[in-house]
Amino acid sequence: MAGSGRLEGPGRMGGMNRRALRWSGFVLITAGLVVLGYVGWQLYGTTWLAQRHQSDVVAATERAWAEPAGRTISSDDTELAEDVVAVVRIPAFGDDYAVPVYEGTDDDTLTRGFGLFGSSPAPGDPGNLALGGHRITHGEPLRQMPELRPGDEVEIRTRDAVYTYTLDTAGDALTVGFDEDWVVRDRPVDPESGAPPPGLSPDPRLLTLVTCAEIFHTDDRLVAFGHLTDVVPVE
Repeated sequence: MAGSGRLEGPGRMGGMNRRALRWSGFVLITAGLVVLGYVGWQLYGTTWLAQRHQSDVVAATERAWAEPAGRTISSDDTELAEDVVAVVRIPAFGDDYAVPVYEGTDDDTLTRGFGLFGSSPAPGDPGNLALGGHRITHGEPLRQMPELRPGDEVEIRTRDAVYTYTLDTAGDALTVGFDEDWVVRDRPVDPESGAPPPGLSPDPRLLTLVTCAEIFHTDDRLVAFGHLTDVVPVE
């Protein structure tokens, strides 16, 4: 019977469902690609950019330090070298490894290189020179921390000297919670045992390296200790 009303037949409804499914699938795929892109950028992009920038900073800093006091240096070098406290080299991580050090351990500072804990002395002075660094992303200066072994050296270069610290403990020997700040005190003492951690040198001039215990998010930290073994003044 002819009439003015319209009834949606099974074929039309099926077509609408198929279009809805295709659209939903497109949205889900696009969202997945966006998430993968973001993760890839965080894991690889930030590290690539950070390592390039850190290399430029180290080169500019060492050029600036090489100039006699009072001599004018380029504005680019001045800007890049500003706020750099020291440059860290760890021979076990390769000949090209060089990372700048800045004061503080906030998130912004750690994206630039190593962060110096506020209680730390100047390199070579008595106390505990404590450095924190990322394990992953933003240059990941301590990604290979678990590979460090007693006897490995950490070189701290300043304008005036190169300070060599020798590790007493392995990079994966001690894991603590993120809030256990006793490891960065002048003389670390484990509050549970009331004693220094095993392997800690009696030397009053210590070095501590701190990074995440796992590659991805974790509230635990890996800690390695060392002590000063050599100082070479820079000519």
